[in-house]
Amino acid sequence: MTYLSVGDMAQAYQLRRHNAEMKTLMNQLTDEMISGARQDTGAAVRGDFTALAGIDRSLAVLDSYAFATTEAAQLVSTMQSALETIQAMGAEIGGTLLSAATSSNPTMVSVTTADARERFLATVGAINTNIAGRHVFSGMAPDRAPLAPAEDILAALTAATATATDASGVVSAVEAWFNAPPGDGGYLDMAYRGGAPLSPLCTGPGESAALDLTAAHSQIRAALQGLAIAALVSDGALAGDAVEQMRLTQAAGEKVIGAETSLVLLRADIGTTEDRLDETATRNSTEIASLKIARDHLVAADPYDTATALEAVQTQIETLYTLTARLSRLSLAEYL
Repeated sequence: MTYLSVGDMAQAYQLRRHNAEMKTLMNQLTDEMISGARQDTGAAVRGDFTALAGIDRSLAVLDSYAFATTEAAQLVSTMQSALETIQAMGAEIGGTLLSAATSSNPTMVSVTTADARERFLATVGAINTNIAGRHVFSGMAPDRAPLAPAEDILAALTAATATATDASGVVSAVEAWFNAPPGDGGYLDMAYRGGAPLSPLCTGPGESAALDLTAAHSQIRAALQGLAIAALVSDGALAGDAVEQMRLTQAAGEKVIGAETSLVLLRADIGTTEDRLDETATRNSTEIASLKIARDHLVAADPYDTATALEAVQTQIETLYTLTARLSRLSLAEYL
């Protein structure tokens, strides 16, 4: 009979290899027990990755939709807050301007229009608001503020109304400046610095959110006109003619009050967009959760089988340690 002997060094390496293999297996089983997912995905799906790949692709698409929805929700929320500020500025000063105009008191006109001037500055600041460095009313040019500084706008309006001799002339000049088409040296050329409106943002399969509101929108321009006229009075428009200044103040108050309805409608449109984005976000989150459950089901590790295998490996490691200890004590000298 032929015997195959194993040397001491070879035996030591063999025991070390068995020890490493069992430790690796124990670590794998421990991870599966903790995570609940099989480490060997191929074995879990029996080599058929079709369903798993489809789920992973759907999750990736939904994640991108979720990111777009979150970004859109932040933009419309900031727009809504800015419009609320603009509306509040007008609501608080519109009636006061009308009262000052009918008071026949130049001092009251001066104080009220000075307040309106400050509100014009604050309104321009609200329109120039940004979130994380992105200006929400700048359209395709979010890296820059949508409006020029308020003082520059007032300087341009002062120049545009310089030849007007009465209140109606000033009002007509202001209206013409704000409503002038591009290239005519009006609002769109000298005040608006943003870009074209944003394209609809895709937020889900077959769904999109319109985020096309910019500072060039006619309703935002209308909200600025009344305050701008009052600011011109404060800056000295038609100075020396108290009657015409009061008429101009009255026109400013009427425009401020008239613009409030447009702002309400504009905010309602933004609110509708916010509601749709909330619904889309909820629907996307639900679908993501369902797909993750389906994916976990495909690659899930059975907790009972995993625990049994882990206990078996622990037993094998303990047996290996026992054998190693016994073999290390074998000695011919001690035997003799």
